[in-house]
Amino acid sequence: MIEYVSGRLEELTPTMAVVDCNGVGYGLNISLGTYSAVQGKRDVKLFVYEVIREDAYTLWGFATRSERELFLQLTSVSGIGAAMARMILSAFSPGELVDVISTGNDRALKSVKGIGPKAAQRVIVDLRDKILALDISPAAASSSAATNINTEVQQEAVAALTMLGFSPAPSAKVVGKLLTEEPDMAVEQLIKKALKML
Repeated sequence: MIEYVSGRLEELTPTMAVVDCNGVGYGLNISLGTYSAVQGKRDVKLFVYEVIREDAYTLWGFATRSERELFLQLTSVSGIGAAMARMILSAFSPGELVDVISTGNDRALKSVKGIGPKAAQRVIVDLRDKILALDISPAAASSSAATNINTEVQQEAVAALTMLGFSPAPSAKVVGKLLTEEPDMAVEQLIKKALKML
């Protein structure tokens, strides 16, 4: 079992990181959260989850153990596969996701593309008790309250851009960058600026 890979970051896209470990390049599927965490870095350490099937061998990489643990919990829920778990982890930081599930905020979960009312309820019911046992930093969870407005604005803007035909990953990256520069930007202004950058 591979616990983590550590080495030079050779390639990076919003969904994939290639890490060179002593001459071997490991391609790891990543979330937007991990993408943001490693962007601009030369050397990285990513925690790994291996999926070995008859027809495929896939590696998933995570910037933190917390994100990996949440990924495993999400994929344990009926109807939530690895790709959907990545979408959820791209929409929320580990602390924010813990907050969303523990408070039963199905509305926030439904804002993730592909998550319907039933799936959102399943995630909350199945994981509400389990996530309390996870070692997720309370500071990360409590800080989500302060950033809820920005998260809602971000999700609304990404959803609008997706409906306009742009891919979710690049849209989220551009919107996130704009909100970092101007946290109080209105949704309409955010979408207009993002359209010029996409």
